[in-house]
Amino acid sequence: MALFGLFLSGFVGILTEALPAGLLPEMSRALDTSVALTGQTVTIYALATAMGAIPLARLTAAWPRKRVLQVALLVVAVTNTLTALSDSYALTMVIRFVAGLGTAMIWPLLGGYAAALAPEGRQGRAVAIALAGTPVSLALGIPLGTALGHLGGWELAFYVSTALTLANIAWVQATLPGIPGRTSGERTQLRATLRIPGLRLILFALATYMVAHNIVYTYVTDYLDGIGMAEQIGWVLFAFGATSILSVVVVGAYIDQHLRVLTIASTFVLAASILALALLSGAPVLVYAAAAAWGFAFGSSPSLFVGAAIRATGPSSDVAQAITITVFSASIAIGALVGGLLIAALGTASITWVALALLLAAAVAVLAGKRNAFPGRA
Repeated sequence: MALFGLFLSGFVGILTEALPAGLLPEMSRALDTSVALTGQTVTIYALATAMGAIPLARLTAAWPRKRVLQVALLVVAVTNTLTALSDSYALTMVIRFVAGLGTAMIWPLLGGYAAALAPEGRQGRAVAIALAGTPVSLALGIPLGTALGHLGGWELAFYVSTALTLANIAWVQATLPGIPGRTSGERTQLRATLRIPGLRLILFALATYMVAHNIVYTYVTDYLDGIGMAEQIGWVLFAFGATSILSVVVVGAYIDQHLRVLTIASTFVLAASILALALLSGAPVLVYAAAAAWGFAFGSSPSLFVGAAIRATGPSSDVAQAITITVFSASIAIGALVGGLLIAALGTASITWVALALLLAAAVAVLAGKRNAFPGRA
């Protein structure tokens, strides 16, 4: 029950971050701006999370972990409501920045909190469960949010997200054990953590992987519209998310023993999926198959990279997680920004080829990290 509270926190975090991706046409009309500019509501959110993760982790280091999580969820709930009420693009961007700061306090907590609750030898599985909120949100939350937006307006999707976040706060209060913060003597320095062998290679692989994913995912509605599948957006997203959940089941069962193999497989399957989207966009059945493979590859990627960082850094894992979340969120922001620039300059088809090049770089990094970053027996 406690792990479910962490799972749900990750669920509402990624839901709030990515919800505009399924509502871009409706939001752009309401805010009187272009789809590409509206997509920057994802960029600004992720940028705030990237900017805030390390400073806010240090600021709240002495706070009980449960209090940090509750404050962060409250920020998300309030800003979701304000997003729904806003009809100004500039104001919406400010609200989304503040919402991203709320998520900046959530993500660095989840992996370490879950590991602290788990028995010896089960930490990887506990981390996978806690971080499974990401693929489940992509599987259910984003498509349902898209459906709600079509039925009752995009604002309704944000109101429902607010209600879910408030329910999450109540669940955390009732079920999550308290864990104290760290004293100043227990805290690890940022530079010392970055010097730990393997961590920088993990961060490079994570960055290239996540930028590639988000270049395409943020503008998947534009991509599908361009190939004549605009009416099937919700179903394609559901195919992506459903296999993401299956990925959680598979990876959760084997992550403690086979982290390296799973990370290599995730990177190569994602690259193959993006290549298929680039080449087979004229065949709807194959687009669905590629989206399903994409979801299976991506679904547990947060667990894989966070798990690798925790293993590589040991006692410094708290700081390493904050760094990892910074890179993770910055990559989302960069992906959304680069995707918008590519569409404006070269057309929608360009996003798949740039993403593929980045995934090849990620694959090289993962393969090269056998000694410290992604060891053969992990």
